[in-house]
Amino acid sequence: MAHKPSEARTTVELTPFPIPDLSIKDLLSAIPAHCFKRSALRSFSYLAYDLFWILTIYKLTTFADARISPEHIVLPSPYLYSFARVVLWSLYGFANGLIATGVWVIAHECGHQAFSESKTLNNAVGWVLHSALGVPYHSWRITHAKHHASTGHMTQDQVFVPKTRSQLGLPPFDPSGEDLLGSSVSDEIKKEFREALGDSPIGAALGAASYLIVGWPMYISRNASGQKRYPAGTNHFNPNAAMFAPHHHSQILISDLGIVLWLAGVIAAIYYKGFADVFRVYLVPYLWVNHWLVLITFLQHTDPLLPHYRASEFTFTRGALATLDRNLLGDCGKIMGWLGAHFTHGISETHVAHHVSSKIPHYNAWEASDALRRRIAQAGLTPLSGRPGGWSEMYRVFKECRFVEDEGDIIFYKNASGLAHTRPVFTENSVSDSGIEFDKDA
Repeated sequence: MAHKPSEARTTVELTPFPIPDLSIKDLLSAIPAHCFKRSALRSFSYLAYDLFWILTIYKLTTFADARISPEHIVLPSPYLYSFARVVLWSLYGFANGLIATGVWVIAHECGHQAFSESKTLNNAVGWVLHSALGVPYHSWRITHAKHHASTGHMTQDQVFVPKTRSQLGLPPFDPSGEDLLGSSVSDEIKKEFREALGDSPIGAALGAASYLIVGWPMYISRNASGQKRYPAGTNHFNPNAAMFAPHHHSQILISDLGIVLWLAGVIAAIYYKGFADVFRVYLVPYLWVNHWLVLITFLQHTDPLLPHYRASEFTFTRGALATLDRNLLGDCGKIMGWLGAHFTHGISETHVAHHVSSKIPHYNAWEASDALRRRIAQAGLTPLSGRPGGWSEMYRVFKECRFVEDEGDIIFYKNASGLAHTRPVFTENSVSDSGIEFDKDA
């Protein structure tokens, strides 16, 4: 239905986002050469550090658990002993889930060949670590490499691909009542959007929570939030899936073997130790790892500030710079922000550098990030640092990023009222992208 131009409407001022035209060679040259050096010994030391803390926290928890009894402490009610154990093991699950996410990050670096100079060692360590965390190593490595090659590309990116107006069944764009950029929307169209999308705080909270709880297994098994052009039923376990090439076949089967062994190990542990023990010792931290993985990656690639590109405007550099660095748990205070960054090896805080060159190991990514930020500022581009990453930010972003338009080559998210936050502007330093190398197995 057509809307009258005279209808009451909401108008907002959009924040300009300079579209980068730096070459990847320019960005790489800004990073000190030693940042690209990979050391197996140093990488193993971080893995040992993570495993040390996981074991230490387990030992401390079991030690404390054995002393939550009338023989050691006196509590006013017998029910408080059970409550104290629940609190203790909940803290254990949170702590070891956060640290095990650091193990996940190291496995992820193996997939990028950033763990060491040896591809064989990288893939062997990555397969063991990711399989132990329920991740099909090569399957995810392959699609993740495609994500890096096409970050923010509407038809080539692999995950967190925005849904368009038509995919959500929203009313067609009406120029008489709204602006394509999302700076002005009539009250009538806003009402239509809100009725179709919903805009309640409870709905946004439940949506964000469902992402965090089941987002990872749904993506791996059903391509949820993945590339929309893949057929229904696409998943990471089928060697014939559209996301894989014929030469990937054996690698997908090896990945599937890792998952079979992982499931067998979990089932055997439940048989011999009981479900309760396996649940509190392994499955709760495992669920926390999945939660952190989704929260970190969602917030790295989703924000009203960030552009998405269609083919005519996409370059590798633009995709790499369509991501955000965030301080994980920084919204919970400085101490929690330090713990979040420390135990997850800065994966959230140095993500832009990781997209510029995924072979930079995490221990060099901090210095590389500082150098990149200086170059980006020198070029007059928007600083790619977002708000601290945490549950409140997950809620805000989930609420503000509802859909993108079917039209336009550079697009930004709109909220449930059809309003955007950002608009594209072009810079003068136009340089072609060149010299990009990707994993040849991807």
